[in-house]
Amino acid sequence: RSGVFSGLFHLCGQSCAFLQQDRDTMSEAASTALRDQILQELEANSKIENLRVYCEAHNVPYKLADGVCRGLAAAEYTLIKDVSKSNFNLTPEARDYLQNGSPEFRFLAAVPPEGKLLKDLQQECGSFARLGMAKCMMRRWIKQDKATGTITRLVEGDVKDEVVEQLRAIDAAPADNNTAAVPAKIAKDLKKRKLIKDVKVTSLVVKKGPRFSTTFKKQVADLTKDMLDGDAWKNFDFRPANLKTFGADLNGGFLHPLMKVRAEFRKILLGMGFEEMPTNQFVESSFWNFDSLFQPQSHPARDAHDTFFIKEPAETLSVPEDYLQVVKRTHEEGGFGSLGYNYKWKRSEAMKNLLRTHTTAISAKMLYKLGKEFKETGKFTPKKYFSIDRVFRNETMDATHLAEFHQVEFFVADTNLTLGHLISLLETFFHKIGITNLRFKPAYNPYTEPSMEIFGFHPDLNSWTEIGNSGMFRPEMLRPMGLPEDVQVIAGGLSLERPTMIKYRIDNIRELFGHKIDLKKTKTSQLSRFF
Repeated sequence: RSGVFSGLFHLCGQSCAFLQQDRDTMSEAASTALRDQILQELEANSKIENLRVYCEAHNVPYKLADGVCRGLAAAEYTLIKDVSKSNFNLTPEARDYLQNGSPEFRFLAAVPPEGKLLKDLQQECGSFARLGMAKCMMRRWIKQDKATGTITRLVEGDVKDEVVEQLRAIDAAPADNNTAAVPAKIAKDLKKRKLIKDVKVTSLVVKKGPRFSTTFKKQVADLTKDMLDGDAWKNFDFRPANLKTFGADLNGGFLHPLMKVRAEFRKILLGMGFEEMPTNQFVESSFWNFDSLFQPQSHPARDAHDTFFIKEPAETLSVPEDYLQVVKRTHEEGGFGSLGYNYKWKRSEAMKNLLRTHTTAISAKMLYKLGKEFKETGKFTPKKYFSIDRVFRNETMDATHLAEFHQVEFFVADTNLTLGHLISLLETFFHKIGITNLRFKPAYNPYTEPSMEIFGFHPDLNSWTEIGNSGMFRPEMLRPMGLPEDVQVIAGGLSLERPTMIKYRIDNIRELFGHKIDLKKTKTSQLSRFF
């Protein structure tokens, strides 16, 4: 049985292949015949004024004729010109009117000379009763006695169904020129009633080309080895090569606008002498994200309402144990001139995994590395580091806030640094990215003192927008890492999105990075130069 079915399927497949081959052969034959017909027409009359009219007169499919004429034009046998014209098309509702009459005419015909109750007319006329009655009232063909609900005629004798006559005039006019069948005012009324609609009709004007001949000779595009072996190439008509044409546009991937700005920021910071930190770790431990920064375990930012904690694996595997003990003692008892927080520090809280809330966790690791090198060598080397990467916070989304965004962070570790150095550093960076209208506001951060919020003026929102935070890292954070006492660290952090919004005049962050983004802008957005 399976063999029989297999044979049948094989035969069916062969039949389909033969049918397709026959169709292709017939199509090619029809194209060849039509091509010769069009060349003969041009030989006799020099021009086909409207290819669509020609096709209707000769019962030829327009799509086939259009393809043939464009092929002849490519071979320079003809010259073609695209033309278009707006014509009227009757809607299905208009076709119904032509067959059965307009609603007003049918409603009037249902009203006897002695009149009739409206409810009876509505039942009799059905779906067209409401429209028919409204049009009859507008034309003053009928009147209604509101007391009795009776509809009576105001016109006697035969009434012309003008709407149907107008539609018939359009329907009877030539398909390529039916816009003159009725006056413009009438056409406007018919469009308003959705009985006709404008349709753009395209066609071609066809003339003789520079290589015109009634005998078509196919041009060859490629020169082959066989042609060059002898003199065979002399018998071929080669298609001209256009060496000035451009290649097809590549539809490849495109950088997101934020990534373009990120590249520009990176170039600026590298030009200012900063080194880039490794930031390819989205999942971080609470120890590096909070505890190492001298942020108490009772701080609201460590609550699930503000931070995304990881369910599996819930805890990190290890942290530097000797450093952890110093951090624990600093939190509980203080040190380095601090009283600490005087609470019971919990190891279990520090081991929790989370999606990092800031890239300062990376800064802490780099500073710890500097402190470790100082312990080993006894020599401190000043450093300038930066990072640009994604961070995550459990925030309510609005025009300026997202649950995930990109953070730009940089710090300078050197001796005898002051708040003046920090302000100068921030002004230099923000001026380079084109934000010159700045304000600094005193703020509180667990790991910096003094601390400042950075505000930039958004011209479209007409308000000051917070674009960053800054400060000097506290001794309670730096000294446990093993850094020398005369070393200070100044740092600044900002989102990548908000400066981009100010620069590109975007008033909703979700249109830049989120579900409301227009993906076409990814392809068309220009790289905004910041210096």
